[in-house]
Amino acid sequence: MTYVVTDACIRCKYMDCVEVCPVDCFYEGDNMLVINPNECIDCGVCEPECPAEAILPDTESGLEQWLELNATYSAEWPNITSSREPPADADEHKGEEGKFDKYFSAEPGEGD
Repeated sequence: MTYVVTDACIRCKYMDCVEVCPVDCFYEGDNMLVINPNECIDCGVCEPECPAEAILPDTESGLEQWLELNATYSAEWPNITSSREPPADADEHKGEEGKFDKYFSAEPGEGD
């Protein structure tokens, strides 16, 4: 098992999860984070930290595309180990449906 970040993170990117991860397995894209499934130790401390409820265990059904996306982009985007302020409009996008199709960017973020 591993945890994955879903499209609920897109345009929210709160980063509370980054601070608590004991193995630094988060990677930063332009407008979302992903988890490297090979580095995640399945401890689950990140899941309750996410205000957008974007982090889920991959054992939940229907998350195959998110597992693949997390694996792909964690290999391309920079590692992030400390949190920063979320986007100014993060709360406006919290709970919004269809964010992947509307906003996803494959561009990397800043990282550490």
